[in-house]
Amino acid sequence: MPNSMAVPSLWFCRSLSRRPGRFKSPRPATPRRLTLPGADFTLRPKPTEDNAMTIEPMLTEAEPVADLIGRVLHEAGIEYVFGISGGHTGRIITGLSKYQNSVRMVTVREESLAGVMAEVYGRLTRRPGVLIGQGPWVLGNGLIGTMEAYLSSSPMLLLTDFSDATPFHLHAPYQQATGDYGSWDARRAFGGVTKQVMQAHTPVAAVQATQLAIKHATAGQPGPVTVLFSMDSLTGAVEPDSQPGLYHTRYYLPPSPPPAEAARVAAAAKALLDAARPVIIAGNGVRIAQAYDALATLAEAVGAPVVTTAAGKGVFPETHTLALGVFGTFGTAAANAAVSGADLILAIGTKLGPSDTAWENRDLLDPTRQTFIQIDIEPKNASWNFPAEHVLVGDAAIVLRQLREAVGTPSGRRAAAEAHVAELRRAHGYFDAPAYTADDAPLLPQRVIGELMRTLPPEAIVTCDAGENRILMTHFYQTKQAGGFLQAAGSGPMGFAIPAAMGAKLVHPDRPAVAVCGDGGFAMTMNGLMTAIEHDIPIIVVVFNNNALGWVYHGSGPFAAGFKDFDHGAIARAMGCNGVRVTEPADLRPALETALKARLPTVIDVRTSMAVTFADITSPLAAAASPRRR
Repeated sequence: MPNSMAVPSLWFCRSLSRRPGRFKSPRPATPRRLTLPGADFTLRPKPTEDNAMTIEPMLTEAEPVADLIGRVLHEAGIEYVFGISGGHTGRIITGLSKYQNSVRMVTVREESLAGVMAEVYGRLTRRPGVLIGQGPWVLGNGLIGTMEAYLSSSPMLLLTDFSDATPFHLHAPYQQATGDYGSWDARRAFGGVTKQVMQAHTPVAAVQATQLAIKHATAGQPGPVTVLFSMDSLTGAVEPDSQPGLYHTRYYLPPSPPPAEAARVAAAAKALLDAARPVIIAGNGVRIAQAYDALATLAEAVGAPVVTTAAGKGVFPETHTLALGVFGTFGTAAANAAVSGADLILAIGTKLGPSDTAWENRDLLDPTRQTFIQIDIEPKNASWNFPAEHVLVGDAAIVLRQLREAVGTPSGRRAAAEAHVAELRRAHGYFDAPAYTADDAPLLPQRVIGELMRTLPPEAIVTCDAGENRILMTHFYQTKQAGGFLQAAGSGPMGFAIPAAMGAKLVHPDRPAVAVCGDGGFAMTMNGLMTAIEHDIPIIVVVFNNNALGWVYHGSGPFAAGFKDFDHGAIARAMGCNGVRVTEPADLRPALETALKARLPTVIDVRTSMAVTFADITSPLAAAASPRRR
């Protein structure tokens, strides 16, 4: 999904308050503080005649190139590197040992885990998550995280190699990725799934490429950037007088994003106030911009119900008096009714793609009868799938604050909107499915989700896999706090939930992190539990175990869609985790309560029913407009 953020400034060096005693770089003049949700930065003031000074060089003495790459990550405030030592990148990992108190290396059992953890770190922190490893396997195994970052606009850094063997690059050495005859072409391969590919063939270029990759990953619409290192680029030291010259990493980070044009903001604010039935659609860009509070403040001021895209679920608490949940194909009936009846749509950080908009059904969204305001960091994303009369280009948090100031303090609008939301909930239902308390065995998915809602604390972070279990969670699970739900927003890969929960737990160690997946997705990344044990990441995994690929079974039939019955709790215990199998509804809540208190990763394997399908919750609007009907 698009997003509406940009990292706050390469006038910045991140404050290190989360880790006492961490390094702070020297800065000219007097710094000022900028605090954004989820990020705390110190900004360097722009030079004036009074504080002007020369840019200090990076080096005063020779340093090994591998150490300098670690230093670049350190200077950029990046706290974690995820991956496996391999090929020439092992030298970079050795260099990271010098900064291990500030940049933690998380060694995983397979690159797909590292890719997802890096993507989630980037999405939740606004700093690039780093995936490191050998070229073929960062591309092949790490692709699910890279593709998700590319499609969801998460800042991410891939540090990998050509696996070349100088001087034999023209002789097709084993694994080589230079694009020469007999070798595969890493630049072309990574170019299809990343925002930019950098090459480094000398030690100086290795350092500078890493700095520029961070810049490109975070500038404008964020995304993944690859650095391909040759063998020679990671050999030896860099001298202070090396050319090109090297400078502190903070000079390469992007500037603070500008506000949207004042005249456009004023016009959009007037349209909001003139609307009788405005509705806000919030997408994944709100999450990346960390614009949770700004969204809530504006919605309350203008009196607008808030719905989210599936990718945006979790950016606005669904317990809020203005919330109506996810809209669109698998959305709540109340959300779809609000959007259908709106005379103005404020879309934030979303492309409004067909999978979100019930295949662009005009009974839901129609620019010929609804005014559209769209906020996005990328101009190409705004007024794309639906023409918008008001386009506000900029960081979502900044633009939402601009709108809030522009609308002033209109009276009575919030109360009227809350009454409208309450009426929609009464008419269409809202997270009140009777099956939340059903006693069926195997358990209905709604009963499992109901127990999660009743047992998890408000601050819990739930991550979802792909497949039918994710669709059911999107529709039935009610979030209680902004930032409490995370799923693959762009590519939708199976095997996402477990490493996503691990990444979320590292970013928010004081919040419970719960991965929800099917038995198919669990098998793909259950080796992540080994990493969770080794790195003390006590996540909870809830497996919807129905012995099937539910989406395939209910969408295409039973052929090639079934599995044998495995006890995933027992598998977890064999790895050293806590594990339990739940076959009766009454046993699920105690299992969740025990898992919340545990200091070890816990797997709860729940025998779930196949009686409920994604078709049961597909909106009639989507069914009517689906391309499959044509």
